[in-house]
Amino acid sequence: MSKYRIVMVRHGESEWNKLNLFCGWYDADLSDKGKSEALSAGKALKDAGYTFDVAHTSVLTRAQETLKSILKEIGQEDLQVHKTWRLNERHYGGLTGMNKAETAAKYGEEQVQVWRRSFDVPPPPMEPDHKYYDTIVKDPRYADGPKPEEFPKFESLKLTIERTLPYWNETIIPQLKEGKRIIVAAHGNSLRGIVKHLDRKALC
Repeated sequence: MSKYRIVMVRHGESEWNKLNLFCGWYDADLSDKGKSEALSAGKALKDAGYTFDVAHTSVLTRAQETLKSILKEIGQEDLQVHKTWRLNERHYGGLTGMNKAETAAKYGEEQVQVWRRSFDVPPPPMEPDHKYYDTIVKDPRYADGPKPEEFPKFESLKLTIERTLPYWNETIIPQLKEGKRIIVAAHGNSLRGIVKHLDRKALC
C-alpha cells in the first residue's frame, strides 16, 4: 500500500482573530501571537524531521506568512509554493468585519451559531455597498480568478468545500500520487472542508 505524506496547517492568529471579527476573505495580517504560533509550528515540524517537495497556500497574507515562517524554520525557504484563491478561508459575506458579539446582539446568538456551525446555511451576502466589498472584489490578486460569476458573496461550509475540492482533486492529489511530500498552509474552514471530504471518502 502506497504511503502518502501531507501536512495541513491552519495559519496563526490574525489581527482580526484577536479582535473577534469575522475575517473571511479580508486580508488581515498575523498578530504577534500568530507570528509566534507560526514559528512554533515550524519548530515542531523541524524537530519531527519533516521536509517537503512542494507547498500550497491561499492568496491571503496570514496563510502565506505562516507558511513562510515554517519554511524558514525547516530550512526550505526556496521550496516551490503554489498560491490559490481556492484555499482561501470561507467567505463570511455581509458579516465580514463585524464583531462576533455585536453580530449576536444584532441577529441573535442562535442565528449566528447556525451561520457559523451549520453545513449548508450561508450568512447574508456581501452587497456592493459593504464597507469591504471593493477592498476584496477589486483586489488585484484576483485578476486571474475567480471569474466574476464565481466570486462568492457568501459561503456556507458546503460551498467552501465545493470551491476547494477542484484544486484538491486536480492539483494536490496528482502530486500525492507522484509521491511528493506536501505541506498546505491555509484556513480553518478550507482545511476543515478537505478533512470532511477525506473522512467521507474513508467511510465509502
